[in-house]
Amino acid sequence: MDLILFVHILATLFSFFVAGALIGALFSASWRARLERVYRKSLELLRASENPLIRPGTHPWTAEAVLNPAAIALGGRTHLIYRAVGMDGASRLGYASSADGIVFDRRLPAPVYVAQSARGGRAAGPPEVRAYSPVLYPSGGSWGGCEDPRMLVLAGRVYVTFNMFDNWKLRVAVISMSEEDFLAGRFYKWEGPVVLSHGDRDKNWVLFPEKINGKFAVLHSLFGETSDRVRVEYTDDLATLVEREFASPDPQQMPDEQIAWHYRMRSAGPPPLKTAHGWLVLYHAMDPKEPSRYKLGAMLLNRADPTKVLRRSSAPILSPDEHYENHGKPGVVYACGAVVRDGTLYVYYGGADKVVCVASTPLDAFLRALVEGSQTSLTTVPAQTA
Repeated sequence: MDLILFVHILATLFSFFVAGALIGALFSASWRARLERVYRKSLELLRASENPLIRPGTHPWTAEAVLNPAAIALGGRTHLIYRAVGMDGASRLGYASSADGIVFDRRLPAPVYVAQSARGGRAAGPPEVRAYSPVLYPSGGSWGGCEDPRMLVLAGRVYVTFNMFDNWKLRVAVISMSEEDFLAGRFYKWEGPVVLSHGDRDKNWVLFPEKINGKFAVLHSLFGETSDRVRVEYTDDLATLVEREFASPDPQQMPDEQIAWHYRMRSAGPPPLKTAHGWLVLYHAMDPKEPSRYKLGAMLLNRADPTKVLRRSSAPILSPDEHYENHGKPGVVYACGAVVRDGTLYVYYGGADKVVCVASTPLDAFLRALVEGSQTSLTTVPAQTA
């Protein structure tokens, strides 16, 4: 009997020893580093082998560049509204669609929208025609027009926000139409533009794809009062937003600050995507190791209070490493569109301010890696129902 008790004691001690060794190994520096590499790998977007998906075209209005596409999934197809830079140096909005999100077999030969002034008529422009020049005009080589659209569906309507020139002030505007008209290609039925911003240099504002507490929600700045906040403005009527005074800091005027992997944030990417863990927001920022290159990061915002940052990726999810992301304006990946189809996140972006590209990842694995391997002061992010 004593022998049996002694054997049980030895077995118990041995199990404690093995468990302790495993726990110690799990939380050792090497294991933590290995886990971090696994998380980072799950957060990386995989580029399509078909990239670039859309290149500059033969029509004068698309001859210089096609870039920075907005995207929605609707009616069984992926629809892009992309920015095109013409031989005259102006930016207009073009359209393409795809059954699988990769091969865009429908591409319209004419623009689907040309910038209008807030006062009616065409937007103000320079007295002479200007040629495309990414050196002289670093905003994609364009002197004006419609830049960098973002698109979403909200309550049966398709909304497109974009950066526009109005009397040589850079503003954010929105146009919209019904889903029915959009799917039928009745692009002459755009309503707007409604100017949202009031500053001399506002750009890259995005709408949330649903109302929050019964109001439109506009993410207009990545710079909140603290590093764990962003700025969101709410309104019952988008047309009245321009009349209101609220702080929306210009990224170029903000001091550098080391947050997560970056030291300088530039702008939000596609409109937020609603997930069980929060609003998924992709954004552009600069790594201090490579300060001249645009990279893409990810964050999660609280569903009920989207000014609150819950998680940030601890590394870029996409960097400008391919040749088509450097032949044009070097070192640029700029995402304006994202859709989820069959559990896969597709991120549509401009490469080198010249071509349209896509990268993708399984959404569930991406979110799990973002929650478990991100940089944040929070320890858990429960699924939210608000």
